[in-house]
Amino acid sequence: MDTKSVYVTKDGLHELKSELEELSRIKRPEVLERVAQARSMGDLAENSEYTAAREELSLIDGRLEELGEIIKRANLIEENHKGGKKSLVQLGSVITLSVNGKKEQFSLVGEWEADPKAKKISHESPLGKALIGKSIGEKVEVEAPAGKVVYTIVSIN
Repeated sequence: MDTKSVYVTKDGLHELKSELEELSRIKRPEVLERVAQARSMGDLAENSEYTAAREELSLIDGRLEELGEIIKRANLIEENHKGGKKSLVQLGSVITLSVNGKKEQFSLVGEWEADPKAKKISHESPLGKALIGKSIGEKVEVEAPAGKVVYTIVSIN
């Protein structure tokens, strides 16, 4: 894993810590118990439950390591601008865009928090990169699979 900063909101950091807590305190001990029970059933070479439990344990351990690294490198996105208008798009901004006459609202977040379905876009995405540093009224052009899409920034919060 690289050593660059991971940008997250306070809520995003809380979610990461909650997942780490659940995996380490609940799921990992459950899987360890499954491994122990499967081991007690005898021949491990033909024991599919043992193999499945060991694979799940490996996945959990990998995710625990990944979460630990992410949390260690977390750089909290400043949210002191909540409730106030901002003049430039930055990490943590909530941006209202107009595209083809329709308005859509997006939150600009770090890559680990991005969730397009929830309208949370990464600052590393094509749209996120195009928006950073722009102001109300500016247009940004983004290459999409269907062609170029032009967005107009309506508001920044």
